Amino acid sequence: MGLALTLLLFAPARWATDQLANNTGGMFQLVEARGTVWRGSARLMLTGGVGSKDAASLPTRVQWKLLPRWGGAQLVTWSDCCTAQPLQAQIQLGLQGVNLTVLDNTSTVPAALLSGLGTPWNTVQPEGQLQLHTQALNLQWRAGRMVMAGLAQMEAASLSSRLSTLRPMGSYRFSVRGGDVPTVELSTLQGSLQLAGTGQWVGSRLRFSGSASAAPEHEAALSNLLNIIGRRNGPRSIITIG
Repeated sequence: MGLALTLLLFAPARWATDQLANNTGGMFQLVEARGTVWRGSARLMLTGGVGSKDAASLPTRVQWKLLPRWGGAQLVTWSDCCTAQPLQAQIQLGLQGVNLTVLDNTSTVPAALLSGLGTPWNTVQPEGQLQLHTQALNLQWRAGRMVMAGLAQMEAASLSSRLSTLRPMGSYRFSVRGGDVPTVELSTLQGSLQLAGTGQWVGSRLRFSGSASAAPEHEAALSNLLNIIGRRNGPRSIITIG
């Protein structure tokens, strides 16, 4: 019993970080972990998945506290570069699965982080800032299936790319809304590069259809980028995922 209690209290942070990598196919990783499962820190790294040579990480370490609660735990996490207020979530464990409720939050991360995800981001090399918003976000895992409620939204302000001399190209919003089948929407807030599309998150797979086009006066400056991000169809680039 003493050994079991010691393992529980001083479980290394690597136990939790390994679980994150396994559940995301290696795309989201916490590396160089320090501390314990209950209080620790690590570098958040995005990659193209197992075997990918692409990787990008936040400029400062992600820190966390996991506080036991009746029937679950409270997670508090933050990073000096990106969270004005710590991100908080309630974890509930039950016979039917795990329930995660995220308190409303806004965080900011560099757009360059996306380049770690591999193609086409490693070629596009986005520059700018991404604001991540959550509103009434709830995630449930039951029988190996995730059910989402609420809203997760990412806004890219004054986005640029190394493939274009036009700076900035524009500002954009990508939203995921929960439901029986979560829906996704990409829209342009402003700018010469026009992006739009809709889709659904079916199980763990994203199915998305959209398009990209350039304002007539900036077609030459954005031509290379349009060739990379989708299949060209005249002045438009068709984007299909899944």
